[in-house]
Amino acid sequence: MPAPAHTTPGPQGTAAPEPQGTAPAEAVTPLMRGVAVLRRLTEAGGTLSPSGLERATGLARSTVDRITATLAHMGYVRLEGRDGRDVVLTPRLMELGNAYLAALRLPALLDARADALADELDESVSLAVGDRDGIRFIHQATRRRAMSLSFRIGDLLPAERTAPGPLFATEWTREEWRSRRERRARDPQDTGFPAIPPRRHTEPDDFAERTARAARDGWSLDDQLIEPGLVAVSVPVRDPATGRIACVASVVSHTSRHSADDLRTTLLPRLRETVTAMERDLREPPPPRATPVPSDLATWTAASKQELGREFVESLARGLTVLTAFGEDRPALTLTEVAKATGLARATARRALITYEHLGLVRHSPDTHAFTLTPRVLSLGFPPLSRTSLARIAQPHLEDLAAEVHESASLAVLTPSAEEIQYTARAATPRIMSVDITVGTRLPAHATALGRALLTNPPDTPDTPGEVSPHPYSLVDAELEAGLRAIAVPIRDRAGHTVAAADIATHAARHTPEECVDVLLPPLRETAARIEADLHTASRFTHVPPT
Repeated sequence: MPAPAHTTPGPQGTAAPEPQGTAPAEAVTPLMRGVAVLRRLTEAGGTLSPSGLERATGLARSTVDRITATLAHMGYVRLEGRDGRDVVLTPRLMELGNAYLAALRLPALLDARADALADELDESVSLAVGDRDGIRFIHQATRRRAMSLSFRIGDLLPAERTAPGPLFATEWTREEWRSRRERRARDPQDTGFPAIPPRRHTEPDDFAERTARAARDGWSLDDQLIEPGLVAVSVPVRDPATGRIACVASVVSHTSRHSADDLRTTLLPRLRETVTAMERDLREPPPPRATPVPSDLATWTAASKQELGREFVESLARGLTVLTAFGEDRPALTLTEVAKATGLARATARRALITYEHLGLVRHSPDTHAFTLTPRVLSLGFPPLSRTSLARIAQPHLEDLAAEVHESASLAVLTPSAEEIQYTARAATPRIMSVDITVGTRLPAHATALGRALLTNPPDTPDTPGEVSPHPYSLVDAELEAGLRAIAVPIRDRAGHTVAAADIATHAARHTPEECVDVLLPPLRETAARIEADLHTASRFTHVPPT
């Protein structure tokens, strides 16, 4: 019997919108439940207890435990604390949103223009796409100030409270206008949008008038509609092939710097020039880069099921792998192509796609028989994870390393002068005699293993593929302090630049220099590889600061 669609409690006990109508008979119920768990975790900021997930999703605790165990095995969540007290989203989950952004291509094609405009104007610049009667951000070029103005990539906002919204609404169908009216009647305070503060007052609905004005003017303003003090001006970036809006570029500021009228008169002309250049880029884009397709996923899920038994929900894991089949050179795929890319049976891939179409995560074109990802894929963890830092990425891996080798482990970066290192993450181990260094501590770079790993692999000199070695190490023996030994390896970003270093520090009485290399170096290198893998996933379409 088909599973009925329902509305589950949102983060403040409000109703979070779910697909309307009855789920198709062939929809995969475990996959729908897994998506619900990921969405609730996203709305909660990336962390919830199992009991919190039980309340938020309405699922039985045993079902929540099986789903989170499966997601943990896939590397999409981490179970922290005693007995898995908290379920935490991990950077690897961003590969789902990365698949959508890569297939869309707009961030890769237009981000340099947006970043340059932000630098020129010294204001935040964003790119957004439409998502039904809302908008989602796909790129952010932010300015670092005490009063910071930016949203996270993947955040969903109601169209009527934004500058891009009226522009997208100029292309809405009657069904989309009806959907917005129903949503506003159901949730007049916008409590179903965790990224923005709820409405405090019920105001006249002038969205249709603002949409008509945007259609006439070709641009739109947000004069403190989201919250007091925030203003923005937006211009549509049109697809040269269809003339329809591909995305909307916005300049966002604060009333202490610009009024809404000032944005229109001062910054709008420069924004329009940038949009013209963006549309020129879209007319002659470079060919898409070939990316490897997922391989042996069906074999992996089968082996995982055999290993973990009933705690591994194979249909959930196989369903999630379908999203990773899309990419820059695979923006639209037929059912046969999805099955071939994932190694799944055609029937399995078909049921997953049917489920995703019901959930609004994929769109099917009857003309081409192809499926494409929708912006809603970004609702699966991307917003909270898009604001992560290298220190936060490294911390759980350092804790695992410290627990494995029973020694302290750290992450550090070079200071701007390159004369010192600064500790940015650290995991200690309980010992009577331990290395006592806190996050934020600075030490001379030349006298530490961390510093030497960074100085030997300068941040401004990327390794070429032929030069990359398996994390060359630096060993320091009693140079900083008598009795202290440490071994360190570099951490590289996606471009091959060394951006940090990780180390294990020990007392000379516990490990000889030879034992540091033979015993401690292998797990340290494995940890560095895991940190790099998460960093490379997280930084594909977002900026990951060191701290």
